[in-house]
Formats: sequence, structure tokens, C-alpha cells
Amino acid sequence: MLNRQQSRAAAPPGGGSPKTALAAAAGAAIEWYDFFIYGTAAALVFPKLFFPADMPLFAAQIAAFSTFAVGFIARPVGGVLFGHFGDLLGRKKALATALVLMGLSTAAIGLLPSYASIGVAAPLLLALLRIVQGLAVGGQWGGAALLAIESAPPGRQGLYGSFVQIGVPLGVVLANGVFLVAGVTMSAADFAAWGWRIPFLLSLALVGIGFYVQFRLEDSEEFRAVEARTATAGVKPRSPIVKVLRSHPRQILLAGGAFVANNICFYVCITYAIAYGTTTLGLSKNLMLGSVMAASIIMAPFLIFCGWISDRWGRLPPFLLGAALTGVWAFAFFPLIETGSPWAVLLAITVELGFISLMYGPQAALFAELFPVELRYSGASLGYQLGSVVGGGFAPIIATALYAHFHASTAIAGYMFAACAVSFVCTALLRDQPLGRIGGAAQGEGR
Repeated sequence: MLNRQQSRAAAPPGGGSPKTALAAAAGAAIEWYDFFIYGTAAALVFPKLFFPADMPLFAAQIAAFSTFAVGFIARPVGGVLFGHFGDLLGRKKALATALVLMGLSTAAIGLLPSYASIGVAAPLLLALLRIVQGLAVGGQWGGAALLAIESAPPGRQGLYGSFVQIGVPLGVVLANGVFLVAGVTMSAADFAAWGWRIPFLLSLALVGIGFYVQFRLEDSEEFRAVEARTATAGVKPRSPIVKVLRSHPRQILLAGGAFVANNICFYVCITYAIAYGTTTLGLSKNLMLGSVMAASIIMAPFLIFCGWISDRWGRLPPFLLGAALTGVWAFAFFPLIETGSPWAVLLAITVELGFISLMYGPQAALFAELFPVELRYSGASLGYQLGSVVGGGFAPIIATALYAHFHASTAIAGYMFAACAVSFVCTALLRDQPLGRIGGAAQGEGR
């Protein structure tokens, strides 16, 4: 069982580095901002801009969400590629490359011509750039999480890992915030014509953070120690992704299953709910975006609290509690939104993200502790991205299709509950997995 004593690890030789954790968190926040503005745009503007004007709105919405899902399909590939090089060449090099790649591909989306200008090439180019985004975010999480966790003081891996996790709600706030500001400072015609491009072009700031990571941060002493031992022994490193798939397949599959609920419920909450509220219920765009932003602001410190709690109670108790509560709350989530009351909408989204935080806060440390240091980037990234493609990538599409078929949000709540049940079982099964020691010397040798 993962308990408090097991989760506490020996300190890295050089002690903890808050600067590294904060830099990783900043990079993660803007990286997720880039990834999330696509989801917001897919809900609000892409159906009309990048698909034929005579296409029914429902079909165009499905098509827009399909390009959104393409990024999730690419994420495991990004996890494999960046995990391989991150375990061989270092965390910071892989992370810096992922940040630069994300910044450039997102800015390129902001320059794309519409369907009216170049026809079918528009959605094809949109999907291609979304794939590049998926590759980048697939590699970002592992690098940012490991830079923070492997630099943590003893017994604070959950806390330090949670600083990377807050990149998600901060990215949501930034993404929805720029759309909200653009929406209230310009006319609807200007927003549709060019205003939506501004959030994408702002992502060029991520390129600067990528260079900062490359030239100002150092890899963890734990990774450098493994690198030095390998060089001293004269052993040529083998492919870490092949090795982790052979030696830790169960941990990868269970980690992916544990992440399914988190991912599905999160993207239903921040992406599908916006489309559902504005298109189906006729609620204002500002109400839905503002509620998601406010709930995400509350989510950020709660994520840190959940990471801190996991250093004291172990990783599994908050994770299991979060899966159970999120599944139950799914049946209150949509009825509250359907009231149309601003306070009810805010309550629905805030509580949902709060329960998700019980899973997401400890997740970085939990996944890192499942794998030895020489395979950690590959193993943690692959488990995380496997859960993302099975979960969040198709969640808005499935939710849209379920409502179209049943004409009731209860079916979507059932879908969310089933995902939580899967994650609860997979997380419970992780009790039987050996726990690595972050910063420890003998890690994973007997696995």
C-alpha cells in the first residue's frame, strides 16, 4: 500500500529547488493555455470558420471537436518521443523542446486562413497543427513534473508535483480570460473575423520560457547521478521506452486507467459544458466562460493542498476519494447548469473541479513513484498520455453524441460516473505496485 512512510523519500543531494518547481509550473501553465484555447475556440468559433457554411451546426460542432480530439491522439506519441529523449538526454532538454514546439504551432493556428478563403485545406491544416500541439503537450508534462518532483526536499514530492498540476487551471484561466476580454472589447463580427486569433498569437511567449528552461535550469541531481554511473560503467543506454514497456506494463496500464476519470470529467466540465450551455441552453458565453475561470482560480490552490495532503496521507486516499465524489457529483452537475442561475452554474463547475483536484493534485508524484529514475520520463508520460487519449480526447464528442441521441444530460452523467468507476478500480489496484523512492539510490532494481 502507498502510505505516508513510503511516499516520503530521501532528499536529493542538493536539496530542493523552489525556483525549478516555479519555472516548471510557469511553463506548464502557458503550455496548457495553448492547448486549452483550442478547446474554447472549438466550442465557440471553429465550427463556423473552418467548415462549410452550409454544414448543419451539430455536424460542424462534432467536426470541430474531432480536430480537438486529434491532439489527444497525438499525445501518447509525444509522450513516447519526449520520454525517450528525456530519459536519455535529460529532462530540461526535452521540456524546452516541447515548450518551443507548442508555442510555434499554436501561433501558426492564429495565422490560418478560414474555410471561405482556402476551402478544405483550412480544416486539414488545422488538424495538422493540432497534432503538433498534441505531440508537444505529450512531452511537456513529464519533463515539467519530473524537474519539480526530483528537485523536491524529502517528503514534499506531492507538494512540488502539484505546482506543475496547477498549470492546468491556470491555463484554463488564461485561455478563457483572453477569449472573454476579446469578446467584451470588440464586436461579434470583429471577434469572428480576427479577434479569435489574438489568444493564439500570444502563445509566442512560450518560446521564451522554453529558452529559459534550456539555459537557466539544471537537470535533477538524481538524474545526473544515474547518467554519471552509466558513463562510468561504459554501458550504452538502451531504448527506455522499450524497456519500460517490457518491465512495467501493468503500472503503465493502471496509471492510464487511473487518469481516465480525471480527464473525461475535466474536459466535459471546461469544454463540452461551454458548448452545451451556450448552444443548447442559450446561456450567455460570458456566464459560461466566467464560471469556468472562477472555478479554475479556486481549483489552483486546492490542487496544491491536495498534493500536500498526499505527502502526509499517501497518494491513494485522496485519489480514491476524488474518483468516488466526482462520479456522484456528475448527476448534480448538469441539473445545476440547466437551472440557468449564475450561482448554480458556478457551483456546479467549482465543485466538479474541486473533486477532480483530489485526483490530479497527487497524480504527478504518484506516477513518478511508479517507475525507476532511468525509465521515469517514459513510464510516467506514457501512463498519463494513455489515459488522456482514452479519456479526454473523445469526451466532448461522446458527450455531444449522447445528448443528441438521448436528448437528456443524464446519459452524459452516466458516462462520467462509469469513467470514475474505472479510475477507482485502477487506482485501488495500484496498492499492489512497488513504490519508487524519488531521490533514493536503489530504485526499481528489483522490479
